[in-house]
Amino acid sequence: MKYSVQNLTAVNDTRVFTVNSAIKVKNVRFQNRYGFIVAGHLYLPTAFNADQKYAAIVISGPFGAVKEQSSGLYAQTLAEQGFVTLAFDQSTTGESSGDVRNVASPDIFVEDFSAAVDFMGTQSFVDRGRIGAIGICGLGSHVLTDASIDVRIKAVATSVMYDMAESMWDGLNHSKNEEERGREKEYLAAIRWEDVDNDTHVRGFHELAFDENGKPVRGKTMFPDQLPTGADPVTTEFYNYYVKRAYHPRAINSNTNLWDATTPWGYYNFPLQQQIEKIDAPKLIVTGENAHSRYMAEAAYQRLTNPKELVLVPGATHTDLYDQMDKIPFAKFTEFFKTNL
Repeated sequence: MKYSVQNLTAVNDTRVFTVNSAIKVKNVRFQNRYGFIVAGHLYLPTAFNADQKYAAIVISGPFGAVKEQSSGLYAQTLAEQGFVTLAFDQSTTGESSGDVRNVASPDIFVEDFSAAVDFMGTQSFVDRGRIGAIGICGLGSHVLTDASIDVRIKAVATSVMYDMAESMWDGLNHSKNEEERGREKEYLAAIRWEDVDNDTHVRGFHELAFDENGKPVRGKTMFPDQLPTGADPVTTEFYNYYVKRAYHPRAINSNTNLWDATTPWGYYNFPLQQQIEKIDAPKLIVTGENAHSRYMAEAAYQRLTNPKELVLVPGATHTDLYDQMDKIPFAKFTEFFKTNL
């Protein structure tokens, strides 16, 4: 395995949240078992002592975000509570490697969490027996999948968990039918021929919508420069986070890169969360009372076995739990990990 650790300097610090200068941060790189080099920020707690052994937490998400956004905020806040934390970009995204950019894979993204645990376990100041994990939004479904096999994760939490495989295949709120799925397969087949014939990688949406003629929509940007009047609440919510208050040029959801258009392929074939009933570690599922993804978090919670806890944040929407400090229940996350690590 290849690892590197360097200081994060003001020159390369592009975090979009309020930075706590008392928390030291390291720029790190580590290799997953497929050979991708994963980029992360390692946060060291206040009054860090390299001779101590700390509990550690690995964190990633949301789907299409980067470590300079929500996961970094979670990592910094939990480092303030005494944990060594690691926020990282998934393979092929952000600063992580991958010749084909912004292509998502259920297997590789799940593996990235275990690779992050590998990295944490090589740090002399981390107790290998006290490593936890958090997945935010779409990476919540990935972290639960990983925890079902990686028993080194001693406590696992999700925030506004979003099942990416279910959403791609079944649609939000189970809105897709078999005819639409058939059209999506034809769309993906056409994309693959286009890539082969032109030696390119077409960009597109990871969750497909349909136009007035019933055809899958092909787009060039995740969001327009200006949100149109009357945009639906969910689109408005994501736009206000990714384009407005937390814009970052490397985030897929913030700019014009989009996902590789074949991204749904893997999620159609290999759904997530197939074995989550077998997670023995303590589990914390946090979601917003008004989050459009709430039903996904509750469905996962129902499948999980004890010990488990579900927290509904009053009045919170999905993206409120990305960065709203008055809504994210950090006291609950802290209590959960201090109790179980």
